[in-house]
Amino acid sequence: MANDKVSEYVTLVSNDGFEFIIKRDAANVAGTIRKMLDPTSNFAEASSGRCKTEFNGIVIEKLCEYLYYNLKYKDAKDVPDMDIPPNLCLELLVAADYFDGEDDVRYDDMVKEIYLTA
Repeated sequence: MANDKVSEYVTLVSNDGFEFIIKRDAANVAGTIRKMLDPTSNFAEASSGRCKTEFNGIVIEKLCEYLYYNLKYKDAKDVPDMDIPPNLCLELLVAADYFDGEDDVRYDDMVKEIYLTA
């Protein structure tokens, strides 16, 4: 960025052109996004605050929902299940692997569990 101030929000862009503006702290839950946005990475995303993805809008919308879900329940003991439609499980599993969630509540583990029980 021209000035050294980092925006509180970032934009995730799906491969079908949908844009999702989310808080940076939510986006940083995903390891891949956190690395893209790291100012020391020299990635274009770090200066623009826009992360283009290879996933469609439905998957990115669910990713954003999970990122906020993770922040909300980060330190909770009894975490309610997140609603994941069975028809999205395989796509979400691929996205989870790509985005590399690294917190205690693992996105890919949650999707695997739902996929295997569906």
